Amino acid sequence: MRVHDVVGIGIGPFNLGLAALSAPVDGLDAVFLDAAEEFRWHPGMMIEGATIQVPFLADLVSMADPTSPYSFLNHLKATGRLYPFYIRESFYPLRAEYDAYCRWVAAQLPSLRWGRRVVGLEQEGDHYVVTTDRGESYRGRHVVLGVGTQPVVPEHVRGPVVHSAGYLAHRDALRTAGSVTVVGSGQSAAEIYRDLLGTTHRLDWVTRSPRFFPMEYTKLTLELTSPEYTDHFHALPAELRRRLGREQRSLYKGISGDLVDDIYDTLYRLSLDGPVPTTLLTDTELLGAAWDGGAFTLTLRHAQLDEVYERRTDALVLATGYTAQVPDFVLGIRHLLDWDDTGRFAVARDYSVDGGRGRVFVQNAEEHTHGLTAPDLGFGAWRNSSILASITGREVYPIERRIAFQQFGVPAGAAVR
Repeated sequence: MRVHDVVGIGIGPFNLGLAALSAPVDGLDAVFLDAAEEFRWHPGMMIEGATIQVPFLADLVSMADPTSPYSFLNHLKATGRLYPFYIRESFYPLRAEYDAYCRWVAAQLPSLRWGRRVVGLEQEGDHYVVTTDRGESYRGRHVVLGVGTQPVVPEHVRGPVVHSAGYLAHRDALRTAGSVTVVGSGQSAAEIYRDLLGTTHRLDWVTRSPRFFPMEYTKLTLELTSPEYTDHFHALPAELRRRLGREQRSLYKGISGDLVDDIYDTLYRLSLDGPVPTTLLTDTELLGAAWDGGAFTLTLRHAQLDEVYERRTDALVLATGYTAQVPDFVLGIRHLLDWDDTGRFAVARDYSVDGGRGRVFVQNAEEHTHGLTAPDLGFGAWRNSSILASITGREVYPIERRIAFQQFGVPAGAAVR
């Protein structure tokens, strides 16, 4: 009976990175399962020309092993695009290019099993048994949950809304609608608004943020993605972490400054022919959306004025983000795992969730415990290095523990009053 060292559930960028970093490790037997038939990264937002918001070094492996054959630069070399990328002089790959890179890596890894939906997870002796909808069983000493996040659709919204996750499939229909309203504050909302601008009869953008804020990308701010700050954040009380999570949204959920400027320049250009049929509403919350079979009636609240009003729109696009999920199959070992008071995983600093035994780990389900590094592609290789160290009992890839110039918290040796 074969018992794998690692069974990974879900093959998004983070578990794909773990598979790539596991591949060259002698004696490490890993297998990764996913319900999809192939790797696809945010296919609904593959808008032409859109780039990822992190530099190319934030690939699957480079921050753990710059010599890895699965690096983005090696992908460019293998596909004959290294020199064009060099001449382009931009650190930020196209989104479609990043997806192609991930698919290139996935095609080389024999540890991946596609078309297998996990339906059960049980403990059996000193290992776990993972079952799929094909009736297969995979046994593993360790399990890494990388099931990803799910689109958020507010409960008070009813009708045939389009979430940004599926935008491209609906773009043609949106362009022929009489009026379209985009709701959201981040990069996805901005990209969709820019993509539709000038193609619809009327286009509105609603955000509850007080302004269309750009992502803060200064270098000292980026040190908040450091291991030291993650240590600091993880040690804070839960309520303080929740408050900081809200306050730090602009650090990773804002809009590219270049895109903000491009939207303004486009509005300016379109205004040469007269008023642009668009309204941008800030500090405005969507309280509800009712569908009458032909259009939506939106109930909106202006926060500063505390006034509620209604607007009509033919189509509604929600760029309302994603949330971590606890999959149903985890219920089989629920009693073995740690939970917080809201029903989320209580994730330890080493990304384990099983009471310190270090046998069950999560990827990108720890924003509430570890902060803004959880969804950050650039930190994925560090987290995978940590998980592999826990699994193997050694640092397969060196783990940087201090990289920041800043001191978070009270300096060591300070006299606390």
